[in-house]
Amino acid sequence: MKCKICNREAINEYCELHEKANKNIVEKYNTWKKALDISWKEYLNEIAKNPYTGSSAKELAEHLMKKGE
Repeated sequence: MKCKICNREAINEYCELHEKANKNIVEKYNTWKKALDISWKEYLNEIAKNPYTGSSAKELAEHLMKKGE
């Protein structure tokens, strides 16, 4: 199976890099939500536009926004 984002070999839905980014994004959301009272979509948008966010996390955030998650 191929990664839904980059076509590398996938673990589940995503390759190792995007799977790690997904885990980090999901884990950090509660912290952001408590601090900023931010929705999931707003959170993903902030990740995608942050210049300090890694490329895998940006790609994943953009992918999730397009999927409507």
